[in-house]
Amino acid sequence: MHRPSRLTHRHTTVALALALCSALLLTLVAVEWRPLFDLDGRIAGTTHRWAVEDHGLTQVCRILTDWVWDPLTLRLVCAATMVWLVWRRSAWWTALWLAATCALGTLLQQTLKALVDRPRPVWPDPVDSAHYSAFPSGHAMTATVVCGLLLWLLHRHDAGPAVWRTAVILAVISVAGVGLTRVWLGVHWPSDVLGGWVLGAFVVAVAVGGYERRWA
Repeated sequence: MHRPSRLTHRHTTVALALALCSALLLTLVAVEWRPLFDLDGRIAGTTHRWAVEDHGLTQVCRILTDWVWDPLTLRLVCAATMVWLVWRRSAWWTALWLAATCALGTLLQQTLKALVDRPRPVWPDPVDSAHYSAFPSGHAMTATVVCGLLLWLLHRHDAGPAVWRTAVILAVISVAGVGLTRVWLGVHWPSDVLGGWVLGAFVVAVAVGGYERRWA
């Protein structure tokens, strides 16, 4: 039996805080709270107008969101990490934990999309398109889960300072960037992206806390 450590208690506290934030945002979206929806509309309308006017930046956003930060791309990065864990460290359980966490995050994401069934923005002059329901943003949630888990693994395996700093910078750019591209391209409301970030962070906190309790 492992005794709960201070670190585990900290993860539990963070997970509870993120769960409360996620539940609050989910409730506000589900009941269509007018102040939130009005703010979403104003921000989305402004960014869409900019996207229509700036074709070059819009094309860059398409490339980033469809290829670099696409959920499939990030899941392939996770798969490569699993192979590395098994090949270099014989860390079968860690690799399985990584796969299970990503799968559960996707399941949570798709379940909430189906339950909330929030329509995506509709524009007379769209610059991009997307399918299924809007809340939460799958791109934002997947990026948060994958980047959060990989950062934790790097920290746990004592990555050097240069590698760690580079990884943190890339993770922050990826998580923030993919959310901004989804709003810029007019396929998500800002609160969809915020929901993806918060829910993704919640999944990471729960997964890391569970790992620390079971195997640390």
